[in-house]
Amino acid sequence: MAKKPKKQQQSGGTPATVALAAAGVTYTVHAYEHDPAHPSYGEEAAEAMGVSPERVFKTLVADVDGALTVAVVPVAGQLDLKALAAAVGGKRAAMADPALAERTTGYVRGGISPLGQRKRLPTVLDASASGHDTVCVSAGRRGLEVELSPADLAKLTDAVLAPIGRG
Repeated sequence: MAKKPKKQQQSGGTPATVALAAAGVTYTVHAYEHDPAHPSYGEEAAEAMGVSPERVFKTLVADVDGALTVAVVPVAGQLDLKALAAAVGGKRAAMADPALAERTTGYVRGGISPLGQRKRLPTVLDASASGHDTVCVSAGRRGLEVELSPADLAKLTDAVLAPIGRG
């Protein structure tokens, strides 16, 4: 009996880009040389791509009342933990343990994508995303970003839109 062929990721693909391709949405991949000495993954991405930091979003994993939750906010600001908790009907939020975030999502810190995660987590996308035609998020590894419409990002992650960013 013949074995079923395994699904192969496209060359250089990540679970995030594979998920985007499977969904059939329009997106653009941006690759750049990651500098491990740069103090901020998100700001490095914005600078390398020549994109406004308000359009580049970072993916953070928080613990809201004992449940891991993904927050997607502009790299130009910070996550408002109180607002995140309120957005998902919780009381308290704190940043998740980085090792737990990596194990749960299947991505490394600085390369966590809201797309194609190992375990789908509740996701909140900062409401400011809807003010842009496209936004950039991690494509699943450091030095790789994906640009897509905020509506497609929200749809593919089942995200709630809420004002969770500040600054």
